[in-house]
Amino acid sequence: MCGRYDYHPKDFSDLRIRFDLDGNLRLFKPRFNIAPSQEAPVIMNCEGRSVEMLQWGLVPSWANDASIGNRMINARCETIREKPSFRDLLATRRCLVLAHGFYEWRKDGAKKIPMRFRLKSGNSFAFAGLWDSWRKPDGNFVHSFTIVTTKPNDLMRQIHNRMPVMLNDDDALTWLTDRAEIGHSLTLLKPFPAELMECYQVSTLVNDPRNDSPACIAPATESQARLI
Repeated sequence: MCGRYDYHPKDFSDLRIRFDLDGNLRLFKPRFNIAPSQEAPVIMNCEGRSVEMLQWGLVPSWANDASIGNRMINARCETIREKPSFRDLLATRRCLVLAHGFYEWRKDGAKKIPMRFRLKSGNSFAFAGLWDSWRKPDGNFVHSFTIVTTKPNDLMRQIHNRMPVMLNDDDALTWLTDRAEIGHSLTLLKPFPAELMECYQVSTLVNDPRNDSPACIAPATESQARLI
């Protein structure tokens, strides 16, 4: 699964070129510990391609209340075409969730040690996502998203049996725009090449979503930090 991640670009100008965005590009606060129920930047195709702030945790349009979003932060790629919450979104409501890295917890006896996964290049990337809109009783809308997950690559397998679907730029654009052939787009939902990734131990600061600073992505200590 994916239950926490970070996104903190130093320069937003490359987003317009990389993802062929329309209109003015808004600036976003750097985030180092994004958690479910919080808002985060997502690229959407909706009256033009743009980056919008959406709530993490999908609330389907047909939901009775918004609490269902707490259980729908991830969508398994193996069942995405069958689940009522996701299947109708595949044709028109795919999105890209922007990230620099994500966290997973390694079990060490009774302890859970936070690890951060990222690209060796240090570049940002996109998770494959789906989004939807839910009308609140007061008439306002909640726009929300979920992150698609797949089986782990060799690096992730040491820590967890699932990982988020990470897309290179070409595959990201295909996921966002290839509406005609859903079957082809589903082939993109696969483990990212392990040789392009690395992970290291971080501070337990990330255990608390109220902590959101560069300290969250820093190695735990010089002696503890290690790439595997």
